[in-house]
Amino acid sequence: MDSFHWGQQMIVNISEAKAQLSKLIDRVYHGETVVIAKHNLPIADLVPHKPEGKRKLGFLRGQVEAPDEALFGEDPEINAMFYGDDACES
Repeated sequence: MDSFHWGQQMIVNISEAKAQLSKLIDRVYHGETVVIAKHNLPIADLVPHKPEGKRKLGFLRGQVEAPDEALFGEDPEINAMFYGDDACES
């Protein structure tokens, strides 16, 4: 791999990063810092993803209404697409 270390950082040129992306991601996953450079000038850091916050589920509860037939009704046209035209006639 055409790269060098600067302290705790591994610096890799863009062409090498493209060719070795899986290996670089694995190194980042295991705690190594990887800097991607263009013409030996650092342009990007490859870092682990850190979620910005915990997802809040159910935040629209009570604010959205759907008619029961939209949720529980059967549509003969859709049934025909899944089960064939004969299923609608029975």
